[in-house]
Amino acid sequence: MPGVTADTNIYISGIQYAGLPRRFLDLARMGAFRLDISPAIMQEVLRVLRRKFEYSSTLLLEVERKIGSITRLVIPVQTLDVITTDPSDNRILECAVAAHSDFIVSGDNRHILPLGSYGAISILRVADFLKLLESVNEGIS
Repeated sequence: MPGVTADTNIYISGIQYAGLPRRFLDLARMGAFRLDISPAIMQEVLRVLRRKFEYSSTLLLEVERKIGSITRLVIPVQTLDVITTDPSDNRILECAVAAHSDFIVSGDNRHILPLGSYGAISILRVADFLKLLESVNEGIS
C-alpha cells in the first residue's frame, strides 16, 4: 500500500469543496493508500480553517478528529531547509521523509510541485496521483 503525505492545500480543498481533493480524502478513508500527517501539518490545516473560513472551535475539533481517523500520525525528527522561499513548506517534506511516504500530493505550483521529487518521494498533483492509483488498481483486477 503506498504511503502518501498530503500538502495542507489538499486537506483544505477536500474539506471545503467537492472535487479531486475530496475524492482523494475519501479514498484515504476507504484505505486505498496510507495517508501520513505530522502535527505541524494538522496545526496548519486547523489554523487556515479558523482564519480563512472562520471555523468555530467545535467544528475544528470535529475536523481534527475526522482527519485523525484517516491518517497515520508521524513525528518528524529531521528539520529540512530545502524550500527557502516558503520555509513552512519544508514541514511537508519532513513528514514525508519521517513517514517513508512514497508520494507527496500537493497543489502548490510555486514551491513543492516544481521539485518533482525529493529523494525517492515523487511529488504529484492530486489529479496525477488519482490517475496513478486508478491504473495500479486496474492492473490488480
